[in-house]
Amino acid sequence: MIDNILKRAVAGERLTLEDGLALYESNEIEKIGHAANQVMQKLHPEPITTFVIGRNINYSNVCDTYCRFCAFYRPPGSKEGYVLPNETIFQKIQETVDVNGTEILMQGGTNPDLKLSYFTDLLREIKSRFPDITMHSLSTAEVAKMAEVSNVSVEEALRQLKEAGLDSLPGAGGEILDNRTRRKISRLKGTWEEWIDIQKKAHRTGLPGTATMVIGFGEEIEERVLSMIRIREAQDETNGFKAFIVWTFQPENTNMKAERNTPEEYLKTLAISRLMIDNIENFQSSWVTMGPEIGKLSLSYGANDFGSTMMEENVVSAAKCAYKVNTNRILELIREAGKIPAQRNTQYDILRVFEEGELAETDFVMQN
Repeated sequence: MIDNILKRAVAGERLTLEDGLALYESNEIEKIGHAANQVMQKLHPEPITTFVIGRNINYSNVCDTYCRFCAFYRPPGSKEGYVLPNETIFQKIQETVDVNGTEILMQGGTNPDLKLSYFTDLLREIKSRFPDITMHSLSTAEVAKMAEVSNVSVEEALRQLKEAGLDSLPGAGGEILDNRTRRKISRLKGTWEEWIDIQKKAHRTGLPGTATMVIGFGEEIEERVLSMIRIREAQDETNGFKAFIVWTFQPENTNMKAERNTPEEYLKTLAISRLMIDNIENFQSSWVTMGPEIGKLSLSYGANDFGSTMMEENVVSAAKCAYKVNTNRILELIREAGKIPAQRNTQYDILRVFEEGELAETDFVMQN
């Protein structure tokens, strides 16, 4: 039943909503994965799997969005709320640079006490100390909050952030790009239209980014496929998304109860995403939530990138689900998948291809 759909996708034909739904209805996961791998190989003919050495820095856990699925945030006024001192942030970046890291994913909550000037001052100070580090940081929700409390437009906030040193905008907050599920899991976070709109504004400001989708909230299959199509349509307009990542919701310690997604459901969604989203070149593996073995398997289901080493991670860890993998373990996993590992930067430029058996000169112990 799905052979014609897969044949058309591999030939470069754009799939429809109905095609995506038909693929989800099929149990032929390996066949879908094989087609996704063929599409990936057309874009990336060399047997290279990339990764970036980066660190997550959660500058604050104070948030007034109250997402039901988040175990990390603390409400304003909580005794457990924090804002990291700048010197602590600088120290964490220095530790990243010391192991040849190039990317900082700096994110927090929607903290109503932090105005735009807090972020622009911090970014300028970071860039003055670490001019070569890439600040792949913040989120659409954080940008919207700082614009709101500072009485400026989102466009102005993005312009000032870029001028101060922001390099690209991650896909955090994408979750599911359909308002039925968004209202259920995070009614204050904003509509899918707002997420797409801020992403497109960032791209037009000169801030590329990534697109993400989180599955396992109890969303309809149609909502997943619509999310893929909405990301694809935005990419048609701006060509600003450098990568796509699908994650699985981790329910532990959150205010939501949900069945964990199986590895098969994750791999199936990854493969269908690769077939549906035909205009984003790079797809990341989600080993942080799925584990290194499934991460390795994802490299034959449409993923060409192993994501970030993430030498520090706190948000997923708060839900008691974060696998810890350092640089040399990533090299090993990529080789076990029959691929050649290569370190990249945030823009997906290859910085270094590792020869057979070659290890990183410096490595780290993951922290959280």
